[in-house]
Formats: sequence, structure tokens, C-alpha cells
Amino acid sequence: MGVHAARIVFPPDDRAEIAEAIAGILTTGALTLGPYTRQFEAAFGEAHEAVHAVAIASGTAALEISLRAVGVDGRDVIVPANTFYATAAAILRAGGRPVFADIDVATFALSPDTITAALTPATSAVVLVHIAGLISPHADEIKSLCEQRGITLVEDAAHAHGATYDGKFAGAFGAAAAFSFYPTKVVTSGEGGMILTPSADLADEARIYRDQGKGAFSANHHVRLGYAWRLSEQNAVTGLVHLRRMGEFITRRREVAARYDKALASLDGLEPVSEPAGCRSNIYKYIVLLPPGADRAAFKRELAARHDVRLAGEVYDTPLHHQPVLAEYASGGLPAAEDMCNRHVCLPVHSDMRDDEVDQVLTAVAAVYDALPGV
Repeated sequence: MGVHAARIVFPPDDRAEIAEAIAGILTTGALTLGPYTRQFEAAFGEAHEAVHAVAIASGTAALEISLRAVGVDGRDVIVPANTFYATAAAILRAGGRPVFADIDVATFALSPDTITAALTPATSAVVLVHIAGLISPHADEIKSLCEQRGITLVEDAAHAHGATYDGKFAGAFGAAAAFSFYPTKVVTSGEGGMILTPSADLADEARIYRDQGKGAFSANHHVRLGYAWRLSEQNAVTGLVHLRRMGEFITRRREVAARYDKALASLDGLEPVSEPAGCRSNIYKYIVLLPPGADRAAFKRELAARHDVRLAGEVYDTPLHHQPVLAEYASGGLPAAEDMCNRHVCLPVHSDMRDDEVDQVLTAVAAVYDALPGV
């Protein structure tokens, strides 16, 4: 039996609860910005010890709204080169200019040094991306650096549901944090996003932006250039039910990662990205670096063809400054990000992964790696 890159986990009782709730939603006709949205906001905020939570239609929209609310129009925003296109797109749609920065190879994230190297006189914000669910151990230093320079820190926490550093959850470091509930995420609502923020003013702005920029839900009175960024009640109740599983899902994902760590230690040249002291990742992705020169495409192809093991997508295989649509914002090489993007893979991790599936992945990786061209 094959091991797929991802598996969406909704136990039967959860499916039944969601179906019953959706039947009620359709009966009442309260399809958006209703009680389930408010319950989901409250529960997600409580789970991350956040003061304010605002549900949004997607993680991308949550990031764009956050950037609009903190005011990046016409200014530069530093972003790591190894993140998803949506991070840069949100900056552009909020009126900012993305400035691509290199990364710390140990954490796949920005560091104070790489941020400092990317600063411009027009820098107004930094987007700290928690790649694969790992919060950088430099998060507090980055927060201090931004405060000292009068720069706003925003977290792209799309991968980081329930992740912590030094006991603080994702969302605790910036003026705002944007989460995604895309189907593959540790917590999903099908589609959706969430903004966490300590600021009541920013939360109020977010609620205005998500509903076409209206000053009030029932009024045809528009005070911001908002958009249709509401989360449906159907999505909200799906996320609300799934959120209850977050703790057990992360526990299982970390058990899988521990088994991978132990077994891969005996394969010379394969380097799992380690978890620094104080960090507790949700293991959204399990990242492994292949040796320089190894053929990643052949590695993935052989795992699938010979062992029926399919790897998750990379995080990410093409850095932002190499994306054609962002070419005008590229300004030279970023060697660490380019190297990490070129030679990492992500092993499958499911929230209900069985031990025999872990064994199948490890057996496959050992066999294929041993015969991999370039190793």
C-alpha cells in the first residue's frame, strides 16, 4: 500500500458533527459572519493565547489585510526568498514592494543578520515566515531589531498552527500573524485563514477590510478598499471541529518526526532540519537536506516508482527572486536560500500516520538514497 504526500484527517464523529451543523446553517440561511465564525475565532485565539482573532477567507487574504492594516503602501517589506508566492503577492497587493532576503540555513528562516543586510531607507515591515511549522529561535531578536528601527513585524504563520518558541505560540511575536486553513494544513477549514493580533485597532481594521471595507455589516458605507474576504459559516464550523484535534495531531506528527530523526541519523549525508532548543514545531513538514549534487528529481521519482512513497511538496523549490512574475524585484543572488531550495525534500507526515507507513518511508528512503546518482 502506498504512502501519499498528505492525508486529510476527519474522523467519522467529526464528519457527522460538521454535517449536522451545516444542515442547520442551510436551514437558518445564516451562511456568513455568523455564530460559527465567532466561535471559531474565539477558539483559535484561545488555543494560541491571542487577544484578538479575526477569521478571513484565506491565509493569503489574512496576510494582505494585516499588511494593509499596518500600512506598507509605497514602502519596502523584507521577506525571505524561500517562501510561497502568496507571501510576496500579499505585499504587492497591499501596495508594498517586496525585498527578498537570504535565510539562516539552520532554521529555513530570516535571521537578524539577513534582515540587516536587506534593510533599505524605505523599509517599513518585515514578514517572518515560520517555514514547515518551525518558529525561528531568533524570533525575539528579530522582534527587538524591528522595534529598535521602527519597523513593523508581521508573521506569516500559514504553516505554524500550535507551534511554539520559548513557550510562546506563533502569533505572539508580531503586530499581526496570518494563518492558513488550506486542506493540507494541520488544522483545516477547507479554505480559510485567521489573523491573530494583540491590537484591538488592528482587529477592527481587519473586520472592516474582510467585508468589502464597510464601516458596518448592514450599511452601504465603505471606508476602506476592502474585498470579499469573509469566511463562510460552513468553513468556520469545519475549522472549529478540526481545531479540537490540533493537540493530538501535533503529538502524532512529532512522534513520526522523532522516528525519522532516529533512523536517518545512520544515513551519512542526509541532514534533517533539526529543532533548535526552545522550539516546538508542529511538524507541518519534515525537511531533509540531500547532499550537494544529489539528483532530487530522481530521488522522488524512484521513491514513487519503486516503493510507492510520494513526497510532499518542497518549502519551496523555487525562491521568490527566481519566480518570473517577481523578476522586477530581484536584485542579485541569495546563496543560502538558493541552496536550500535546490536540495531539500519533505518526507510524508500525516496526523494519523501509522507505524507501518513510517517504516515503509524509512525503508524506501534508505534504499533509494543508497543508489542515488550524485551521492
